[in-house]
Amino acid sequence: MVTRLAAFLKNARAKEPVLVLSFTIAGFAVILPALSPYTKYASMINEISPYSYPVPHDGSMPDVPSHPQDPQGPILEWLKKL
Repeated sequence: MVTRLAAFLKNARAKEPVLVLSFTIAGFAVILPALSPYTKYASMINEISPYSYPVPHDGSMPDVPSHPQDPQGPILEWLKKL
């Protein structure tokens, strides 16, 4: 069985190298993210991040500006200089 698979892959690589290379890259693209250490940290961050943030029952949010350019909001001068 293994020899038949090896012969098939060798023949396919000889006849259609672009297809074999594209399937190889696609296979790595599917497998490698699961083996990445960043996946571990991303899942840890997702576990501790809440889906929704607490809002007062009356619906008022005095600390959050409605628009970034509101006077009480953050000053974005550095963004304007870009």
